[in-house]
Amino acid sequence: MQNWTEEITPQNSLFDLKLKEVWRYKDLLAMFVKRDFVTFYKQTILGPLWFFVQPLLTSIMFLIIFGKVANIGTDEVPKMVFYLSGVTLWNYFSECLNKTATVFKDNANIFGKVYFPRLIMPLSIVVSNLVRFCIQFLLFILIWAWHYFKGYNLHPNWSILLVPYLLLLMAILALGAGMIISSLTTKYKDLIFLLTFGVQLLMYATPIIYPLSTLEKNAKALAWIIKANPLSAIVETFRYGFTGSGNFSWMMLSYSSVFAILLLIIGTLIFNKVEKDFMDTV
Repeated sequence: MQNWTEEITPQNSLFDLKLKEVWRYKDLLAMFVKRDFVTFYKQTILGPLWFFVQPLLTSIMFLIIFGKVANIGTDEVPKMVFYLSGVTLWNYFSECLNKTATVFKDNANIFGKVYFPRLIMPLSIVVSNLVRFCIQFLLFILIWAWHYFKGYNLHPNWSILLVPYLLLLMAILALGAGMIISSLTTKYKDLIFLLTFGVQLLMYATPIIYPLSTLEKNAKALAWIIKANPLSAIVETFRYGFTGSGNFSWMMLSYSSVFAILLLIIGTLIFNKVEKDFMDTV
């Protein structure tokens, strides 16, 4: 009797996520990460410098439009530090969500020719965008440090230590939501057209361009809606750690954590179910 190293079966349990198999394919994950990083900027003039240019230009635009024209307060935090902190976090979440949400459509050719654990692909997106985040986070640290040593109103505190955990929550939320959307778009392709619009709306429902305290003072009913967004606690905690201003609440952070875990479980189960026969519908 011959012993097989791999066995591919047409049916498996919904709860069989094959995590051990995913771990065995970690080299493939690393290859996808390298591919995403290299090919995206391969034929650009500035190359990886776009990692710095994009958040910098976005923050300057927010500073002009929302800080100068609309005159929205930033809790006495230097405006450039305030906007860049939000943009840095938001870029990581939105990139992970957008790319994970179209992972079946974007990689249908690969999925149809080669077998590997499909979960590898969304995981590679999260990891490859982590490299981009680290570069943009370095830009934020440089601008934050310049303002800090110039004597601006910045009061860093112990909650800076929560940054890795906050990043993990952002990744889990993006991964869970992205896998749900990606699974649904195999049958309902209209969702792809709504994705960009939905992500933009979500940004305005997250305290990226305004502090949560402004809503609590001027629009308490709206503040509760924003607090229901699990991303709000992450952004506010991040800002609080580096500036000393903002809303920090263990209850809100716990809510975001539970929400993220449940979303990841649901997203993974749906993804695991759909990936069995998605080639018939894509």
